[in-house]
Amino acid sequence: MAFGNRAGTMGLESLETQPRAPLSQSSFELNEVTISALQRGMAQGRYSARSVVELYLQRIAALDHAGPKLRALLEVNPDAIALANALDRERKAGKVRGPLHGIPVLLKDVVDTADQMHSTAGSLALMGSIPTRDAFIAERLRSAGAILLGKTNLSEWSNSRSTHATNGWSARGGLTKNAYVLDRTACGSSSGTGVSIAANLGAIGIGVETDGSIACPASANSLVGIKPTVGLVSRSGLIPVTYSFDTAGPIARTVTDAAILLGVLAGVDPRDPATSASQGRALTDYTKALDKAALKGARIGVLRRDLAEHSPVSGVLADSLNALRSAGAILIDNLELPTFEDLQIPKAVVQLCELKDAIREYLSQRPAAEKHRTLADLIRFNEQNAEQELKWFGQEFFETAETTKGRETRDYQPALARCYSLTRTMGLDRVLGEKKLDAVVSLAANVPFTTDLLTGDHPIVRNSFVSAIAGYPRITVPAGFVRGLPVGISFMGAPWTESRLIGLGFAFEQLVHARQVPRFLPTAALGDP
Repeated sequence: MAFGNRAGTMGLESLETQPRAPLSQSSFELNEVTISALQRGMAQGRYSARSVVELYLQRIAALDHAGPKLRALLEVNPDAIALANALDRERKAGKVRGPLHGIPVLLKDVVDTADQMHSTAGSLALMGSIPTRDAFIAERLRSAGAILLGKTNLSEWSNSRSTHATNGWSARGGLTKNAYVLDRTACGSSSGTGVSIAANLGAIGIGVETDGSIACPASANSLVGIKPTVGLVSRSGLIPVTYSFDTAGPIARTVTDAAILLGVLAGVDPRDPATSASQGRALTDYTKALDKAALKGARIGVLRRDLAEHSPVSGVLADSLNALRSAGAILIDNLELPTFEDLQIPKAVVQLCELKDAIREYLSQRPAAEKHRTLADLIRFNEQNAEQELKWFGQEFFETAETTKGRETRDYQPALARCYSLTRTMGLDRVLGEKKLDAVVSLAANVPFTTDLLTGDHPIVRNSFVSAIAGYPRITVPAGFVRGLPVGISFMGAPWTESRLIGLGFAFEQLVHARQVPRFLPTAALGDP
């Protein structure tokens, strides 16, 4: 089986009007546009859904395949123009489905869509078979009038294949580049979604996280990312890593846009039993939580772990904490929570065991054309196509997972219980309760490091694992820049407190206005932090 350099890219080549040189930020008509601004423009007749789609397709052609060649997208939807035309006819007839009517959305390539687009997790193994049913969240987006504009690149198999992979690389799409400094990591695994939204290749995007895959690309790309409580958003039709930790969530340029998107995604789905717990808790409108005064009187714990006093990001955290205090927040400093080292072994056991079962269950639902049904099939495919699939790193995680008995492994249940004990009972439940906190704030990640495909990713400050493994919500918001590189902070809280976290994140955003548009610099001017 032969594969091209950009396997699966559709639709762009047919655009007669596509520009061949990069568009500057100032010249792009939809630069930093919000959902509400697009809706106003369409209501007033300045834009149509079709014209918006066409502008984004031109932008994608100029920046993703020409210019800096971001490699943020794997393909665009060849039906996007037709979908836009249909939604324009609805609007003309007086039917507007809601705030996402006619809004282009980009999806991480783990979200099944029953259309002409592939769903591959960035792997060449799943090319050639297309899902016959939308993921639940894709159904919700279509019903809300959103246009599924394309699938974004990612860390292949959501970083679950190798123990020393490079974020943002997939065999199908190559390496996604950070839009701010092109030789830096875009983080991941929702790398392409982060870069696409940062570079204004789409209005809003969908990320999917097991541990940090929304928070880290949001931080590295000066974006807002919401990782919901596990069970608020359905996982059915998503290419999985785990049953216990996975969830989809919004990635956007503003807290308001992320809140609008979350309201569309949330809801009970019979295909995902975890969502039954969201009955009566899921909201259809999270914008009601947007409150500039939300920080006043809020009790917020500060998690400083892994942060040296004179590290490059220490100033960003200090400025962020000062901003929180100035808005009336009460800070409780130097929280003690279980460390990543405490969780490393039980977390790995859970992921290995669940990965084997989750992949088998997912692949069993693929259409008849799908040649791969088990993790062993994928391992064999990678070995047979090593020149493309294994050229930069291996599949040690896949191979170790295959040696387990899945969730029947003897150590699996004790490991899962240990994960929840450390992150819930001894972790967030304890500090939130004992300190009477509304949230815990921490750096989302360190500054994006220089990408190195030969040796893999560098260690980073990442406190996302506490809320990720607990299955608790988190919002990441732009906080500042270090030598031109973005840094974000995250607010995490108790389960089902998305509204409270959105309020805190919005108040912080409106206070600091930290987001900047990317300039596509080839390298950091002052060297590696």
